[in-house]
Amino acid sequence: MEYNSEREKLIIPEYGRNIQNMVSHAVNTEDREERNKIAQAIIKVMGALFPYLRDVEDYNHKLWDHLFIMSDFKLDVDSPYPKPTPEDFAGRPDMIEYPKNDFKYGHYGKSIEQFIKVVSEIKDEEEKQKATVQIANLMKRMYLTYNRDSVTDEIIFKQVVELSGGKLSVPEGTLLANAQDLVPNAVRPNNHRNKRRSNNGKSNFKKRN
Repeated sequence: MEYNSEREKLIIPEYGRNIQNMVSHAVNTEDREERNKIAQAIIKVMGALFPYLRDVEDYNHKLWDHLFIMSDFKLDVDSPYPKPTPEDFAGRPDMIEYPKNDFKYGHYGKSIEQFIKVVSEIKDEEEKQKATVQIANLMKRMYLTYNRDSVTDEIIFKQVVELSGGKLSVPEGTLLANAQDLVPNAVRPNNHRNKRRSNNGKSNFKKRN
């Protein structure tokens, strides 16, 4: 009996040993035309293993790269893409700079700032006011979601003016949605008393015989 620990290590384990064996067979095939046919067949099988990845950008290119990687870059076939080299994968990827944003109110995030910027540029005044009220309701929901504390409409109105630099204001007399409608669990009533108890503290359950 042959154990996996005694077998050759899989280069990309996700594809399994059968695919690795097919790649090894292709590498050892002397006829180039036959190698190309085998490589095309392997690519089809590899794609069938992960059909949900077909929407990924450069999906086929990645499959061909994986094929060459599994061959230890020894496979000589006609690829529709430039053949990669070990050096292409030797270095670390470039560092992605973490976005640095100074949020006055972190619970609103970047999206609220972008919404406010778009709404501030609306020319139609009636449409702008409707959109401003929608932003205020969204801000109230986000406030309650992250803080779990009650917040007055007046505080939200002031923050709308502040975050918009005075370009937006909620119309007078506006009432925002209540906390229970925005975040059902944000405001919890005090229901700690046991309703099964009577006023004198005795249990209402009947004693079993």
